[in-house]
Amino acid sequence: MTAHKPLWQRIGWRLEALLWDIMMGVFSALPVEKASALGGWSLRVLGPLLPAHRAALINAKLVFPEIDDVRAKALAMAAWDNLGRLGGEFPHLHEMRPYEADGRVEVRGREHLDAIIASGKPAVIVTGHFANWEVMAAAICLGGLNARVSYRHANNPHIDKRINTIRHGYGVPELSAKGETGAREMLIAMQNGQSVTFLNDQKFNRGIEAPFFGHQLMTAPGPARLARRFNAPLLPVSVTRLPGTRFAVTFHPPLHADKDPDKTKAIAKTVVAINGFLEEQIRAHPQDWFWVHRRWPKEIYRKGDKSKDSAASGLT
Repeated sequence: MTAHKPLWQRIGWRLEALLWDIMMGVFSALPVEKASALGGWSLRVLGPLLPAHRAALINAKLVFPEIDDVRAKALAMAAWDNLGRLGGEFPHLHEMRPYEADGRVEVRGREHLDAIIASGKPAVIVTGHFANWEVMAAAICLGGLNARVSYRHANNPHIDKRINTIRHGYGVPELSAKGETGAREMLIAMQNGQSVTFLNDQKFNRGIEAPFFGHQLMTAPGPARLARRFNAPLLPVSVTRLPGTRFAVTFHPPLHADKDPDKTKAIAKTVVAINGFLEEQIRAHPQDWFWVHRRWPKEIYRKGDKSKDSAASGLT
């Protein structure tokens, strides 16, 4: 409850919310193409000044160890551009309109979604932070599948409420914040025959170790556990950014939970399969991924900051 927070924090949240309202007001007053361009330009300027820029440079070298510094910087800048564009596009999400001829979203592989709808059984949808992932959520929910979407709540509760209001407005009816309460909601949803959606490409400290681009990283096992428990297919989904503030959302052929009688091994093998899908998409469309997240262990970033002999040697 915000009322129990210190006064300085509550005032800070209100000021942040005011800045959010001003920013969204500017973006909403512009045509979507111009709002997207302004957002991208803003973070191309501000992003390199933030500590997360260093993380993006290190991440690029970890995923593509063969690339030079110029290419690593290009990927980091692409991440800032994409994140800024997403911000500019946010108040215009109602204009994207998946499945409509005059919308801005091309839906590919819809037969995979339709097959799950026709089965009458729930699915576990897995994806990552690609391009404008908000558009992807709309394509899932407006495609005829009854789905609950998991999300990471904003630290500021006022901004979190504003974000979710926009999400509900463009077609995402039910949301569950990550955490124990959200996990229970996702479990109940599947028990009631409702599909669930996870962004599964970020670090989860309470997860299990699984390979991700050659490193054993803590990964959320929730999607694998639910798929195994309910014998549900795993439907991978991706989104790519197209020219002209347009997008392609792709439903890929379904994956299936591993059948190993050993539950722990089965879940681990399924997590590996999910990570394999994410790796494939990142390699195919690296400019669309959220490179600024500290996905690898803290030690790697500390080493990258302190030593020129690290995996990110020489990057600035």
